[in-house]
Amino acid sequence: MGRGVAGAGWPSASPPPAWDGLQWRLSDVTELPRVREELRRHTAAQGPVELRDRLLLVLDEMASNALRHGGGRVEACVRRTGDAFLVAVSDGDPRTPPTPAVDRDPSEGGLGLHLIAELSTAHGWYVEGDAKTVWAVLPRR
Repeated sequence: MGRGVAGAGWPSASPPPAWDGLQWRLSDVTELPRVREELRRHTAAQGPVELRDRLLLVLDEMASNALRHGGGRVEACVRRTGDAFLVAVSDGDPRTPPTPAVDRDPSEGGLGLHLIAELSTAHGWYVEGDAKTVWAVLPRR
């Protein structure tokens, strides 16, 4: 798989199989520092510091987007695939796909999806029932 690129929207696709890892139910952005600390501890011995920093950034961007814009319940997880980590965040807005900002002044924010696409080897989203899940795969090397 090559590097992902965020165009007009993210591809609608299922993530690769993943297992073992951490999972959180979130209701407010004030919970994100605790989530980041748990992820730091969990990944401390699983790769270089740069990997941990990328995982933290991707999880934080996805979870904060879901909490601010997704509505309803938010669930986040970081799991292992064969040679990568899968970061997935679900929210209660299945009608609105992840849409990267286009032609926006960077000072206005909204560039997180572009950043996630650049850091990942694959990314996408899908709807199941009344939830939307946005996901990204980050290599462990």
